Amino acid sequence: MATAPSRRTKFVLDEDRIPRAWYNIAADLPVPLPPALHPGTGQPLGPADLEPLFPMALILQEVSSDREIEIPDPVREAYQLYRPSPPVRAHRLEKALDTPAHIYFKYEGVSPAGSHKPNTALAQAFCNKEAGVRRLATETGAGQWGSALAFAGAVFG
Repeated sequence: MATAPSRRTKFVLDEDRIPRAWYNIAADLPVPLPPALHPGTGQPLGPADLEPLFPMALILQEVSSDREIEIPDPVREAYQLYRPSPPVRAHRLEKALDTPAHIYFKYEGVSPAGSHKPNTALAQAFCNKEAGVRRLATETGAGQWGSALAFAGAVFG
């Protein structure tokens, strides 16, 4: 009996493949995004407008035009708890679309919160701790963001 050729679907990466930098799409846009506007004045927001809400490290990331933003080592170490999440090839979708393209998706259900949300919650909790913030609060709908922030708070104390 002939067997069908093996097609690899899941790609499990080693921990040393965790990125060392976040990609910032702003560096590759054909024109810069318009600045965020202050809701009271209608003028572009500046760092002083954001400082009551965010640590400077997060503000600088938000306004950066650098292509890569270095991921702090403590955040990379925390990512090792569940990352890298496996890319999965969508063979059936490729067939349904009748495309020669290879289509992949990332399964983020392996994270402690069951979604992609800890990927940013860890960085936000770390930057806030570094800035001396001792408490974080958030809104949450289905609970994933709240559980992601709770996880990140537990990781960084």
